[in-house]
Amino acid sequence: MAHTLLIVDDSASMRQMVSFTLKDAGYDVIAANNGKDALTKVGGEKISMVITDLNMPEMDGIELIRQLRGLPGFKFTPILMLTTESQDAKKMAGKQAGASGWIVKPFKPEQLLDTIKKFVK
Repeated sequence: MAHTLLIVDDSASMRQMVSFTLKDAGYDVIAANNGKDALTKVGGEKISMVITDLNMPEMDGIELIRQLRGLPGFKFTPILMLTTESQDAKKMAGKQAGASGWIVKPFKPEQLLDTIKKFVK
């Protein structure tokens, strides 16, 4: 059975590129355009990993992580930040909220897949 990954990014082109990379690697993908949208799409789904942007309208990535960590099925789910933000303060805020890892855009698809493989077995 394929692992299902949740991709959250307000950029349609980024969602599409990440989704294509992951589907090509054999993962199932659920895509959302912001944190609020993501929360509506996770009910009843077994999500193996969440990959989220930081800066999004309505609900940013940090708040999404906090909300997900409060849900029973997401306490230990790996959550990867995929963002243009590289400042240590932002990384610390993400880690404190419960982020498992951080990749700065732009990135190579291989880098994303290698990072996912560290968390999803």
